[in-house]
Amino acid sequence: MNRAELDSIRQAGPAILPSLLQCDFGNLQSEVERLSQAGTSVLHLDVMDGHFVPNLTYGMPIVAGLRRHTSLPLDVHLMISDPLAYAKAMVDAGADMLTFHVEAVDDAVDVAGQIRDLGVGVGLAINPDTPMSQLDGALDGVDMVLVMSVQAGFGGQSFNPVALDRIRDLRARFPDLLLEIDGGINASTIGPARQAGCDLFVVGSAIFSSDDYGVAIAGLNDAMASNQGAK
Repeated sequence: MNRAELDSIRQAGPAILPSLLQCDFGNLQSEVERLSQAGTSVLHLDVMDGHFVPNLTYGMPIVAGLRRHTSLPLDVHLMISDPLAYAKAMVDAGADMLTFHVEAVDDAVDVAGQIRDLGVGVGLAINPDTPMSQLDGALDGVDMVLVMSVQAGFGGQSFNPVALDRIRDLRARFPDLLLEIDGGINASTIGPARQAGCDLFVVGSAIFSSDDYGVAIAGLNDAMASNQGAK
């Protein structure tokens, strides 16, 4: 592995990242082809362990299956209690970016360093209710911060605008840091998130509830384009 795909992710921004949690896993290859044809440049995978968050999703076999069907960068969000226990296996399966939660670890600097040593991009996620001070000292060792606009692992939540304030703050202090947002991103929220300075936008139902992924993504890009003056 190497970190070359990190450059691809950087160059893709601003970009919409479909969250594959809502795709048809019975027809994974077709779903990836449809998303690629719609202009997707990075795919997002949500890994949940049933412990750090109450839901249980998928693990390395799905990452490996996706890697067999696409060369697109795979951005893997680890909503798990022990990210280092599975980090190498995720990298071996084909992950290009691993994002872990600051709430899940005692030493984010050490965890980030160990993931970086595996040769992939490193992201650090933070939930809306977690004080931003928990990121202190760790940001120089990561490539990206994932600002959650809902509490990780829970469905049916409304977009929390505190995420916009956090993105503005991070953008002002770390102009070269990749910033990603996840939770409730749709045509109404993607523009304000871009205006705040976000680079990567994880989108689920606003894409997968549509019969035409191309139309859905184009609409989201149009909504984002109205705020292209910000970064």
